[in-house]
Amino acid sequence: MARGDGIHRTNARNMRLTAAQIGNAQQHNEREKESYVNQDIIPERTQLNVHFKEPTGGYAEMFQKLKEDGVISTRGLKEDAFLYGELIFDVNTAYFHNHGGYDFAKQFYTDAYKAVIEIIGGEQYILSAVMHADERNRAMSDALGQDVYHYHLHVVYIPIVEKQILWTKRCKDKSLVGTVKETIQQVSMSKKWDSKPALDENGEPVLSTKGKPVLKKSYSVLQGDFFRYMRDAGYDDVERGEHGSSEEHLTVTQFKVQQEQARLESIEDKIDKKKQTLEKYNEKIREQKGAAASLHEIDSIGKKTISGNISMTPQDAQFLKELAKEGVASRGLIGDLKNKVETLKRDVSVWKRKYEKLQEQTKDFMAALKRAPRKVKEFIQFMLHTEPEKPEQSRNRDMPRCKKCDIEL
Repeated sequence: MARGDGIHRTNARNMRLTAAQIGNAQQHNEREKESYVNQDIIPERTQLNVHFKEPTGGYAEMFQKLKEDGVISTRGLKEDAFLYGELIFDVNTAYFHNHGGYDFAKQFYTDAYKAVIEIIGGEQYILSAVMHADERNRAMSDALGQDVYHYHLHVVYIPIVEKQILWTKRCKDKSLVGTVKETIQQVSMSKKWDSKPALDENGEPVLSTKGKPVLKKSYSVLQGDFFRYMRDAGYDDVERGEHGSSEEHLTVTQFKVQQEQARLESIEDKIDKKKQTLEKYNEKIREQKGAAASLHEIDSIGKKTISGNISMTPQDAQFLKELAKEGVASRGLIGDLKNKVETLKRDVSVWKRKYEKLQEQTKDFMAALKRAPRKVKEFIQFMLHTEPEKPEQSRNRDMPRCKKCDIEL
């Protein structure tokens, strides 16, 4: 996510998915839906999305085929186990826009995909790898006055670890007990992303004051690996994603909700200011109308003589002269004020339409906030301020959470 400090940072996120969740991920990544909640997806550009590995079928069907062929094993897994992972790699929109946009993004993610194969442990475990080029960055587009798109890479994979199955005591040949019976490729999200020992500059394990190895969180390793791969590939103008960033704890949807909420509040403030300005001009117009209401008093000045001329007192004559001067001076001002009022009315109409559009886009979030404000507040506060969890802790969390998302610090 961009911080607005001009630094381009690599970002790698890992999401854990169950069998029940994989269908929705497929529909989003492969653009199989007829409509999307995300209003920034531009269907006319979907043909520009780039597959570095195109799925040969549905994600679930591909998983089942690998299982039937003995390539992977689900031995011992629970029904609700995390069978799939999804890695999302990106930098920020400005980075790709400043380097030429689409063509540069294709080359960047071509190199990134080579890193993905090593991170996953083999291309055979990757079900799909696609660069999305059809999501518009609304904030940058509005700021620059042109369409700007955010390029990022989705990789759906099967988390595999090599596992040795040993002969048990039930084996008739007692000499085989404890030896390796077979080696399988076990599906295991927790072991795939188990924390690794931190190493010093000499490659030796870093020890705590109690003499125990210091563990480096697995998602931190993922973030560091991705950064190093891209640096080695020649992208020396990117930096590693920062540690401890609250932005990295947000899912894409949560981040966009926050951004749209901020935009909504900003537009509401601008509308209020426009209304206040319009009211000031309306007040001036009402003053002008009030003055016009006394015109009949002016008409009554002077008396018609026998010859048909109008006679008036010196005071009446002086009063009319002053009114004439004021009228000439005010004529241009009134015309200018009328033009400004019409302009402001058009502005208010534009802001009103934008406000109504934003209300429609954020209605689900606002409905949830109205229906369960405490839970929504607790959920957002938890997501923003909680420390990143270890994979093995994810099953025992007490706070509200997004089950499918793990993001490294």
